Amino acid sequence: MSFDLLRTFLAVYRSGSVTRAAELLALSQPAVTAQVKALEQALGRPLFDRLPRGMAPTVAADQLARRIAAPLDVLEEAVLGDLSGPAEAFGRAVHLGGPAELVCSRVLPSLASMVTQGLQLRVTLGLPDELLAALADGGLDLVISTTRPRRRGLRVEPLCDEEFVLVAAPGWSGQDVERAPLVAYAENLPILRRYWRTVFDTRLTRTPALVVPDLRGVMAAVVAGAGVTVLPRYLCAAELADGRLRTLHEPELPPISTLFLVSRAGAAHPAARAVHGHLLLQGSLWPG
Repeated sequence: MSFDLLRTFLAVYRSGSVTRAAELLALSQPAVTAQVKALEQALGRPLFDRLPRGMAPTVAADQLARRIAAPLDVLEEAVLGDLSGPAEAFGRAVHLGGPAELVCSRVLPSLASMVTQGLQLRVTLGLPDELLAALADGGLDLVISTTRPRRRGLRVEPLCDEEFVLVAAPGWSGQDVERAPLVAYAENLPILRRYWRTVFDTRLTRTPALVVPDLRGVMAAVVAGAGVTVLPRYLCAAELADGRLRTLHEPELPPISTLFLVSRAGAAHPAARAVHGHLLLQGSLWPG
């Protein structure tokens, strides 16, 4: 069995895309397609279902990937690792996507030590739908999602929980909640609406006064006195501790949201596996 055929198969399997695999292998797309077909003919069974967007592995592909991924990774690392020097100790770059505030506040500090050891990290910030689409298409290796994805071919694992708090600057009080301007990161108030439904058992129908598509911007506006909002406690812990923000309500059971670490099903390249394991460990230690 040709090493090139197996290497190409694994690239398509991991990326979920002929286009992405061709980029990773520096081959043309027709060449990648031809090699996959040649391997399927040699094995006598289909390895992928061709979808409008990407390639979905069959059961036979899952079985083959489990058998060959580790040996091929070891062989590639033995050949390329010695040639690439210490800066390439983790192999190729890891492409990670997630929400801006969580990635900047928690994820990047958690991965800093790996970067100093040679990890190459490329970060994309955005909303779950666009990031999960990029993951499925092979443009990303890992995604931190605020919603549980239902896409086929993705592995979803709980990363951490975050607690939400209703906050404002000291000039506002709990009695002002119904009249104070609302500051949100989206026009449809997803976090605030959930808080109102869970804590106050009512539907929030007000229009936000200020919309900023980044919770750090939302917090900055609220610290300056622009109104009230709901934030993850971890994000505003320092501001609550030093008095720049105050909690306006203390429910017996505060709303909790689970964040998920999402990857494509099957084996990943060594650097992505290392980041995946490190984040799962760190996530279990992050306070809500």
